[in-house]
Amino acid sequence: MEFNQQDNNRNSIVSIENDMVTLSHTTLSTPCFISPKYHTQTPDLTLERLDKIALFPLSSKDDIDILIIGTGEYSQFLNPLQQVALQQMNIGVESMNSESACRCFNLLLSDARLVGLLLL
Repeated sequence: MEFNQQDNNRNSIVSIENDMVTLSHTTLSTPCFISPKYHTQTPDLTLERLDKIALFPLSSKDDIDILIIGTGEYSQFLNPLQQVALQQMNIGVESMNSESACRCFNLLLSDARLVGLLLL
């Protein structure tokens, strides 16, 4: 799926296909983390392993107050313990399929929100 909106100063998403996501200036394989000014591949991270310890090094690189989790072709959800742990970090969390997550990320990024995207 291709996206049109681009901002060269931020990590806006241009397209997502299979296990690859293309930003305005680079391509990453999933799983990966993307925020307005930071991006990295996270090869060992899965939905089941997501917790404060796994998220802290990522969220500390660029302030975020919303985390969107793209869970692949189909939506999957965090268990209640994971939700509570991430909310204790003062980060709102929403999970959805990866294409929807990318569209939502670009929209919030264009509104200058402090948003992070985790594609699993």
